[in-house]
Amino acid sequence: MHGWRSKSRSSSRSRDRGRELGALIGSLAVVLALMVWCASSASAGGPTSVLVASPASGEANALYYSDEGYEELEQLLGAAGRGTPDQPPEADLAGARQINVTWLAHDISPWRLDRVFPVESGARAVWIHTAANMPDTPNGYWHRAEHPAQLRDLLSKLGVMGKVSGEGYTGIFPAPWKSETPPAATADTETAELRTGAPVASDDTDWWWALPGAAGGAVLALVLRRLALRVPWDRVSSTR
Repeated sequence: MHGWRSKSRSSSRSRDRGRELGALIGSLAVVLALMVWCASSASAGGPTSVLVASPASGEANALYYSDEGYEELEQLLGAAGRGTPDQPPEADLAGARQINVTWLAHDISPWRLDRVFPVESGARAVWIHTAANMPDTPNGYWHRAEHPAQLRDLLSKLGVMGKVSGEGYTGIFPAPWKSETPPAATADTETAELRTGAPVASDDTDWWWALPGAAGGAVLALVLRRLALRVPWDRVSSTR
């Protein structure tokens, strides 16, 4: 009788440990899946940020992709890849200040540059030169902002429309369109970038966002190995 009770308690402990192991495996699998999903999501477009700077006034501000003004700024500047490669003759930018809007993929890699020129005379138009294949090429397109008043208001809220400072500079004007063919991107990549407004990650960045998944897999393997060593598998087998 004593042996039967001892064997019963041992079997019960084995089953409890088996259930604990199964629950832990499920929990770790969920965590690992979330880590891999986040990594793949980031590599597809990535958490991005944007730097807004006024060389003439020496002012700057930044927005993260989760900030309220990020999407508004993106919409007011317009989609990339539209307009004309040459500066329109009606775009009289003499005396217009330059605002640089630099978009960053994964917070470190510049992929789009908008040079914004709020004209103070006449219709107070806002002209924009957008280069969306940085750093491969500075080639870009000129277009007029569809909502210049709203864009001016947002730039003012960001604190980059202050008085011109004597310590500042006029900025680097967009160079004429270069005829050299930039490094070829696949048609699918170009289409995805124009549709989403965000760059598709290249092979150079995929390895970085694979690290969380690899780290999660390594942790999972180590934890399971330690738990497996603690389970008395011979006793579990004998109870079947």
